[in-house]
Amino acid sequence: MTDAAIIDGKVHADRLREKVAAEVRRLKDGRGLTPALAVVLVGDDPASHVYVKAKGKQTVAAGMESIEHRLPADTSEAHLLALIDTLNGDPAVHGILVQLPLPGHIDEGAVIAAVDPAKDVDGFHPVNVGRLWSGDARALVPCTPYGCLLMLKETLGDLGGRRALVLGRSNIVGKPMAALLLGESCTVTIAHSRTADLAQRCREADILVAAVGRPRLVPGDWVKPGATVIDVGINRIEAPEKGPGKTRIVGDVDFATAVTVAGAITPVPGGVGPMTICCLLRNTVVAACRQAGLADPDL
Repeated sequence: MTDAAIIDGKVHADRLREKVAAEVRRLKDGRGLTPALAVVLVGDDPASHVYVKAKGKQTVAAGMESIEHRLPADTSEAHLLALIDTLNGDPAVHGILVQLPLPGHIDEGAVIAAVDPAKDVDGFHPVNVGRLWSGDARALVPCTPYGCLLMLKETLGDLGGRRALVLGRSNIVGKPMAALLLGESCTVTIAHSRTADLAQRCREADILVAAVGRPRLVPGDWVKPGATVIDVGINRIEAPEKGPGKTRIVGDVDFATAVTVAGAITPVPGGVGPMTICCLLRNTVVAACRQAGLADPDL
């Protein structure tokens, strides 16, 4: 069997980034409106610092304003909530993202709920969650699953009637991914660690989205021949072939075996990852338009 088509996340991300930048230019030239994203980082988590730096760089590259608030790890919950309240009330700020995870003494749920739903570009606020599941077009949608959906639609076209299995039930990816696929008229199953006969459930799926955070959990013989596989997993494993102490990144799907069975598949790295920040920029532009009383852009 011929190897699967590779769904190149960088190509899809570059295309979306160009559309976002064009919309930003239109807003600046025609409306004098510069979309602004405020990112709040609490603590010293190395991965979070790298991610926030990348977000800021891409925000500026798209012509938008990047605002960063870097707070020490011992910042109190009250101080963080006060900052969010200030950002909520600032008309020059259109999107707010509080980088997770937060230090253990801060209630993440309280922080997420404190962000104005209209500026919640992460799509985690209960109002946006409810809007997504109820099919309300006003929902701001979590960035990673929205990026997955865009790649699926560009790869397959109409998704209606297809069987989709979402492997993972997190609030960040699994649940919103299922809601988005339902909105596209897929028949959706959410599977997880306690799903009976998990391998067979995977084999029935025309679309398989793996988002469990377990390296190479899904082997090729779990994949339906010709299925489209979206691998959201980012897992660091030891790589002795690269030298002592070296590591590398793999997905939740065993790419080497799945690529010979699937019809199309995302690699790790280079698949879903590049789309996430682009969808964050997209959400910020959408939020800016709505706050200005403008129609949603075609993004």
